[in-house]
Amino acid sequence: MCVLVAAGYLLYPVWRAAHPTPPDLTVRYRTDPTAVVAVAKPQLEVINTSKKTVSLSDVTVRYYFTADGGSAYGFDCVDAAMGCSNLSGTIVPLANPTADATDYLQLTFAAGAGTLAPGANSKGINLQLFRLDHQNLNQASDHSFNAKDTTFKPSKLVTAYLRGALAWGTALPGGADSGAAGQPSGAPTPKQSVPDGVVFDNFHYSGPTDPALIKHGWRIRTSKGGPGIPDTWSAAGVSFPAEPDALGGQVLQLQAATDGTKEHTTQAEVQSANTPFLTGTYAARIYFSDAPTTGNPGDHVNESFYTISPDDSLYSELDNEYMPNGGWGSKGPVLDTTTWFSAKTGDRSTLRHNISLQGWHTIVMTAVNGVATYSLDGKDLFSSSGKYYPREAMVVNFNTWFVDLPFAGPRAWDTKVNWFYYNAKQAMSLADVQKTVTDFYGDGTNYVNTVPKP
Repeated sequence: MCVLVAAGYLLYPVWRAAHPTPPDLTVRYRTDPTAVVAVAKPQLEVINTSKKTVSLSDVTVRYYFTADGGSAYGFDCVDAAMGCSNLSGTIVPLANPTADATDYLQLTFAAGAGTLAPGANSKGINLQLFRLDHQNLNQASDHSFNAKDTTFKPSKLVTAYLRGALAWGTALPGGADSGAAGQPSGAPTPKQSVPDGVVFDNFHYSGPTDPALIKHGWRIRTSKGGPGIPDTWSAAGVSFPAEPDALGGQVLQLQAATDGTKEHTTQAEVQSANTPFLTGTYAARIYFSDAPTTGNPGDHVNESFYTISPDDSLYSELDNEYMPNGGWGSKGPVLDTTTWFSAKTGDRSTLRHNISLQGWHTIVMTAVNGVATYSLDGKDLFSSSGKYYPREAMVVNFNTWFVDLPFAGPRAWDTKVNWFYYNAKQAMSLADVQKTVTDFYGDGTNYVNTVPKP
């Protein structure tokens, strides 16, 4: 009997080696095979290979890469079955870089991402990784990149953690994969709970043709018409450059450029689509310019942040228009805050402010309980009520355009938007908005939209 037990004991390691315990998680990966690209496009699937239900909020995934040229990198989620609003990404430098990894993209999930039953698959998580200087990157030296994986295959070059413990993949040697910001290896970044009716975007996009920009509900205007110089709207003036003075290091930039002729004039506008904005709080951190980036000053340029309804029958508009050199016969610098009832008849309630906005400012507009209020850096500027109040859903616009072309010569004007925030449920103070936005940045959240679709 003892001999049999002993023999069984001795044979157990052999049996175990032939029948290893399956991992709790499996990560499958695929990508485009080209190594040198403007944007890396890893796609991932997380599969629950355990016998217990797994909450995605307990899962952390890491994708390792080498930062080319010392450039800062940006991340975005293009598409995910659980919704990009439930996914956050943080780019973390490795404490001990290796030959094929200086940084990793850490993905965490909100409670809204749900759970995976035993054997369940998260489905494809379509990601983007790009340099903030918008130069090409070379994936050939990236630890997690495999040009052969053009269809989904298990990849141990991507690691996954369950409640902080390594559950899939091979951690980098030499302690390189030892966690970040004082967290244990693989510990998820804490995430705030996002209520219904919230939109946040910090414009971490690779360029005007980024598919994530469209999926997140933004459109670059190229159609004809006004305002400003008619039929000059162009995607050429829309970019997403690195900006050291911006939270997160990246902005939406809107450039209006001209040589004094309509033929060589471009204006820039980015407009929301698909989301019904109405009452609540609107906020944006914007860099306004009192002088052109290049060329001679003096243009009657308009740098705007406003909401507007597409329907004339119940026309609604909340409007901030900044004109550093004035326009339509007025002197600048001026900020016009206006609530419109009818654009056709010019029926509006408005107040002009003779102030310079050169530099970064945060504009907050609230529309609650029949009163629309405009504020700048926490100071109330203007309120309207009665019929001067939103009546139907609106879209959000940022644009830079010329009132006229008063002189010849090349010049360009830039407006920058760091982030946009909306809360449909309440009027929020500047302090409350800033805290919420700071939390989003701290969580690695680039985009959220929990407004119910119409």
